[in-house]
Formats: sequence, structure tokens, C-alpha cells
Amino acid sequence: MSYQVLARKWRPRGFAGLVGQEHVVKALRHALEKQRLHHAYLFTGTRGVGKTTLARILAKCLNCETGITPEPCGKCSACVEIDGGRFPDLIEIDAATNTGVDEMRALQDNAAYVPVRGRFKVFVIDEVHMLSKPAFNSMLKTLEEPPAHIKFILATTDPQKIPVTVLSRCLQFNLKQMPRAAIAAHLEKVLTEEKVAFEKEALPLIARAAAGSMRDALSLLDQAIAHGAGKLAAAGVREMLGAVDETYLLRLLEALAGGDGPAMAAIADEMQARTLSFDVALQDLASLLLRVTLAQTVPAALEEDLPERERIVALAQAIDPETVQLCYQIALQGRDDLSLAPDEHAGFLMTLLRMLVFRPGEPMTSARKDEKPKSRPAEFDGDWVALVQKLPLAGGAKELGRNSELKRHGNGVFELVVQKNMAHLAGEAFKEKLQAGLAAYFGRAAKVQVALGETRGGTAAALESAEKGARHAEAVRAVQGDNFVQELVNLFDGRVVDSTIREKQR
Repeated sequence: MSYQVLARKWRPRGFAGLVGQEHVVKALRHALEKQRLHHAYLFTGTRGVGKTTLARILAKCLNCETGITPEPCGKCSACVEIDGGRFPDLIEIDAATNTGVDEMRALQDNAAYVPVRGRFKVFVIDEVHMLSKPAFNSMLKTLEEPPAHIKFILATTDPQKIPVTVLSRCLQFNLKQMPRAAIAAHLEKVLTEEKVAFEKEALPLIARAAAGSMRDALSLLDQAIAHGAGKLAAAGVREMLGAVDETYLLRLLEALAGGDGPAMAAIADEMQARTLSFDVALQDLASLLLRVTLAQTVPAALEEDLPERERIVALAQAIDPETVQLCYQIALQGRDDLSLAPDEHAGFLMTLLRMLVFRPGEPMTSARKDEKPKSRPAEFDGDWVALVQKLPLAGGAKELGRNSELKRHGNGVFELVVQKNMAHLAGEAFKEKLQAGLAAYFGRAAKVQVALGETRGGTAAALESAEKGARHAEAVRAVQGDNFVQELVNLFDGRVVDSTIREKQR
């Protein structure tokens, strides 16, 4: 017996087998149960999400010999012939190759005849958006008022190209891309049924490469089984797909958090030695930066069972959110620039160095591969005011640092006090950004605790205010003691307004 590819062998035969389209299945089930059948249906969605499969299942539901039902028997001659693609009353038309008005006129002529075997004559028009404008105009009347024995099922990947006159005559269902988790779960089921040995770590790799298409996932699974000589191993799938082990990317971001340019260059060299795809690496690096951002802003959205969750959370604390956002943009731009680089390795390395030398709101600084990273202080010396001036902070996080006093510190925990009238600075968002700034400065995780209370005038803001007041008082004394100013005051019977006196700019 000749081998049947998995995408065909595992094509769903009923609604129960469809994955990820529950919203469409629910509506169609109810319509079939209540016998509220429309004459024209339009299924839209990207490739491989089940449009044609759903059309064939609906044709079986309408023509099953047990009656109109959401659960076709799958055993009667109508069901068997529809599954085999030889049912005379199921007419499938590929609009990509039959685009003209003549084909639509032939369809209209065919529609006039009653079904040969079935209850309904079902016309499935795939990629219907490819029809010409005259062809659409030709089918409008039949589509609007077809004979009672006719059902139209249209499918398209580009509904925007379909005239509104056609859209208004159809019930439209938008099929969603398959979630990665649903694809991986289905692949596991297929492999178990097929009795193929597999490593579970390989399934998410195929699910990601399928980009929402179950058909593509099954085709890739076929290829991966062949590549692995009848087995499915994660290493083999990575090699086949050119996928990048996430360990490399985590090491890159950890080196970035530590400002270690030589380490980043060495990792890039390792990846080149393994002939990994740098385009895929930048794509996966952007995905990893997204997870880091989720850990910083919406921790609950980060999957609990993520294998590298702890390292991602640590990175979220070590790199400030603004830098993560900038690195994400640099990764995306780096992918576009790869084709313009001297070679892919050079383009990838330059992208990494951009992440290293650029910082939000700071000009570019010079950096060389052979330079040693700037040394970080091993321990905090207790001078909170001086530390705040050095941290990469902005906005509310900077104000929290400037307006707080250090109560105590130890083991990476900084306990701060702010005045009650500045309670708004004690919010979680500002605390997390201050934590990220501390982690970036010291190169390790930090935790900030903020309490409301009385400060003793030792905050950075208070000291700056006192210093500014002293400079202003000095400026007032200098103006009031100036002979020329005194002569003007006496001549015009005037006075010096102290609040208008400004310190001389240096």
C-alpha cells in the first residue's frame, strides 16, 4: 500500500476532529440542529486552518443518508464518497485557475439540475477572491436566489478582494490561526497513534515553524520523521528548521545585561561555527525580548511551565524596560539589514553591538570588541544619594529615587522611606523600574521596598533643593551688595525683587 502523507491521513472527518475553530463549529452545529440552513457560506482565514476541510464536513452534514445532522455517520455511501472525493453532488472549483465568466456560466447551468445522489448539490469555490469582476457579476443572481437544492460554500485567504455585493449574500465565518499549544497537542496525538518515537521538546519547534497552519505542521512533521529516520528528536528538528537553541539567546541577553561585549561576540562565533541561521536567531531573539517585557509588565502572562522561566525573570530584573524595548526594535531592524551586511555573521554581530552601545536617551558611545566591560561596584557603599545620580532612571522611577531616604539595605534589598504626601511614587510600576535600574547597575537582582513616613531631609531632592537655595541666597547677597545696583535703587527709589534673581549660568 502506498504511503499517505499525514496532512491527508489526519484530515478531520467531522466537527469533533477540528482543532482551534470552536467558534465556527458551535455556530454550524446549532444551525444544523435547528435546520436553519443558509444558502451560502463564506469561510475565511490563512492557509492550512481548515477552510476546505470544514466545507467537506458541512457537505457531509447536509447529505448524510441518516438525515441533516451535525454528526454525519461517516459510513453511508454519501459520507464515504465525500471523504474519497468522488461524490457527484459535491462540486469543488478552484477559482485560482477558473477565474473567468465562462466557468461561472457553466456553474449556473449545472445548478439548474437536481442532485444526482444527494439531498443537496454543494458547490465549494476555493480562493474565490481570484474570480474576475465579470465572473462575480455573473454568479450574483444565482448566489442570491439559488434553487432550494443548492448550497454554496466559498473559501478565501483574502476576503477584502471579494465584492461587498457577494459578501452581503453569505454567512461569513473567520477561521483563526491555530494556537501553538493546540498544534503541539495535536502533533503529540498523531505521533502516539502512528507509534512514532518522539521527544516532546521537538513539538513546540514544529508548532512555531507552522505559523498557525495545521496543514503546514503535519507536513513539517512528515519531513522531520524522515529526517530523523523514523524518530523525532529535538536536535534533529532544530537542524532541519535551522532553529536556534534558546540557550544561546539567553546567554546573549545575560552578557548584554552585564555589558560584556567580548562574551556576546564569542557567542555569535559559536553560533556561526554551528551554522545556525542568524535571521532565525534575530527572530527568536525578538520573541525572547517580548517574554522579558511580559515578565516586567504583565508577569501573569508569562507561561508558568516555560522551561527557562527563571532566567527570563532574572533578565527582566537585570535590564531596564526602556532598554528591552530598544533592543527589540534593534533586533527587528537587524533582520531587515542582514541582506545588506557583508555577511550574515557580520550583520548579526553589528546588531548585538548596537544593543550594547545604545541606551534610551543617551548618545552612542564608542565600543570595541577587545575592550573590557566597565567594572561594576561589588557592593553598595551606603551613599543612596550618590547612587541615585548614577542609576539609568527616568520619569517616576527617578523621582522615587530622588525623594526617598534609605532606611536599611542588605542582600540586594533596599528599604526606602518617602513622605506621605508623595505616596504616588510608591506604586508598583515605579518600584519595578527602580529595581531594574539597580539590577542593571550592580549586575544582579535587586528588590525595592517602599514605606510611607517622615524623611530627615537627606533625600537627593532635599539636598538639591537646599543647595539650590544656598546658591540663590548667595546670588541675592551679591546683587544687593553691588554698587551699581544700589545706585539704581537710590536714583529711582526702587527695590530689588529677590525672586527674580537667577544664578549665573556657568
